[in-house]
Amino acid sequence: MLEKAASLIWGRTTVLLLLVTGVVYTIRYRFIQFRMFGYIFKNLKKGRNIGPQVRTMCMSLGAAMGTGNITGVAAAIASGGAGAVFWMWVSAFLGMATVYVENSLSAKYSDATLKGPMAYLKKGLGSPALAAVFAICCIFTSFGMGGMIQINCMSESIRECISVDSFTLSAILFIVIYLVISGGKERIGKTAQLALPAASIIYGALCLAVIYTEKGRLSDVFSNIICGAFGIKQAAGGAMGYTVSQAVSTGIRRGIFSNEAGLGSSPLLHSSAEKCNSAQLQGMSSMIEVFIDTMLCCSLTAVTLLCSVNCSDISEALGIVSGRASEPLLAAVLTVFAFCTVIGWYYAGESAFLYLMPKAPRKLFVCVFALIASFGALFKSDMLWNLSDIFNGTMMIPNLIGLIFLFRHTANE
Repeated sequence: MLEKAASLIWGRTTVLLLLVTGVVYTIRYRFIQFRMFGYIFKNLKKGRNIGPQVRTMCMSLGAAMGTGNITGVAAAIASGGAGAVFWMWVSAFLGMATVYVENSLSAKYSDATLKGPMAYLKKGLGSPALAAVFAICCIFTSFGMGGMIQINCMSESIRECISVDSFTLSAILFIVIYLVISGGKERIGKTAQLALPAASIIYGALCLAVIYTEKGRLSDVFSNIICGAFGIKQAAGGAMGYTVSQAVSTGIRRGIFSNEAGLGSSPLLHSSAEKCNSAQLQGMSSMIEVFIDTMLCCSLTAVTLLCSVNCSDISEALGIVSGRASEPLLAAVLTVFAFCTVIGWYYAGESAFLYLMPKAPRKLFVCVFALIASFGALFKSDMLWNLSDIFNGTMMIPNLIGLIFLFRHTANE
């Protein structure tokens, strides 16, 4: 039932809406994707203070760089074939324009009490009802994709390395999550800023080492990605339509799961950078996050898996260069990625919760979120993945409606 619901929400209409929004704003901003690095380097060269954005970028990137970068990519390839990787790239490229306009509109309409998509849906679009729908969906998404699925993947990886029962692990994770998120955005940002870069470098180095070792397969890998994306090999067998549909749907879905462009979570996190009110800077930095998350990290995972044809999973693939150390190394990386996603999504969920119930005590959401997220160690992953897809889609739809109808309020840069 959950799988059917996820397929219905992520049908052709939703995928088309997402792609059209990305295409429209890519044209609107004259392919701004190619100008983001130049803009950041230009500001650094001029000595402008972008420090307030660094911690926010780490928190936002931490929220995006979760298990979707590793297990999500593997699931995409298993379900949609190598062609799904191409559509993940497409979703990321178009998603950069989408996330730019999300953050630009958020900076334009946010104030001290109203931030992120709730601000531009309520004040810009003039629809408090749609803002409330988005906030409700955001809370459930923070529990599902942002919490339970991350803890589920993390706990499975940990249990492969050490012997610990699920209930004990769940209790330990509850305490750790609570201790971090109870410190608010400052502690969340500092934690992500310390842990994420080191884990990313270790994981990237391992993947590059495997790719170098298997470099003779690279031409076949990229050929399979392109052919699979358009069903070239399947055309002769009459299965082209279904194959392409699976690749597109799976690639877009897993791409969004990874980089979150179009969901509306990025502006919620970037709105925490109170010392920076530059709409352009927030938009550009959020684009770089999508690039790092999908174009770099997800691509490394995908190419590593596809190069290692005799390996059944990413742990076995990394074992080509790291041997028996691959499992503990991957467990450590997954733990950092997943934990940074959990604490980042807590902030997004808290913002939505306080929008709906401004007088409610913050500690209430801290306890509920930590408890629900830690329950991820107790459930089956298939159910949680389907729930995450459902929550992602329901959160994304009101956000995309706002982006489309606020087109005339965006600047043509």
